[in-house]
Amino acid sequence: MGKDLHIRDIDEKEHLELTKIADKMGVSVNSIVKDAIDKWLQNKTHLPHVHDLLIYSDEKSMDNFLKSLDRMVDKSQWHKSFVAPPDHHTEKIFSRLKWNNETVKPYNPKGMDDIKYCGQLIQQLSKESKKKPLCCVDFVITDIARNSFRKAMEIERAYDESRLPGLMFCPYSTSDLVSSDMTEMIELFMMHDRIFLIKDDDIYKLNMTKESVHKIFLN
Repeated sequence: MGKDLHIRDIDEKEHLELTKIADKMGVSVNSIVKDAIDKWLQNKTHLPHVHDLLIYSDEKSMDNFLKSLDRMVDKSQWHKSFVAPPDHHTEKIFSRLKWNNETVKPYNPKGMDDIKYCGQLIQQLSKESKKKPLCCVDFVITDIARNSFRKAMEIERAYDESRLPGLMFCPYSTSDLVSSDMTEMIELFMMHDRIFLIKDDDIYKLNMTKESVHKIFLN
């Protein structure tokens, strides 16, 4: 037996456009929606290995994002986790939201080989997730970047080549990026699947493509 599906955030303009398309195709709106869902489910047969970059304006904006993220993954199959330096400003909110702190202790990435320490983090995340898809926010990489942006890029590159199944978010504040040069910043942008700018309660997606000069004059 079919189930009713209520889709939020579709306004009248979008519904009208969808109805026009359905009329031209000689099908119902329900058929188009069901076809889209079927295709989405087919594409999700394999777990995603997503590596995203978050650029946030201030601590309050990041806290707002984490609350929204928790609402999306709550009561789902995702393994909610984070890694962060001791006494990080997000520890309280993560604790309140009941996210798993997978930070390897003792915390001392600057006192040993950074890549080795982050390798231990990855092993810890893989073990504790118990084969569930990961939803992790990594503030350790930010801490390393503040000490050495070059080192952080090495670790980002290493993770990008061997990702865990699920979602890995690498958050940098705008002040973190000020300390980097343009080449490092572009490399950081290009090695992530998506780039999100977070300000207050708003999230903006930034698209990065390499272009030729002549394209400036096209379109």
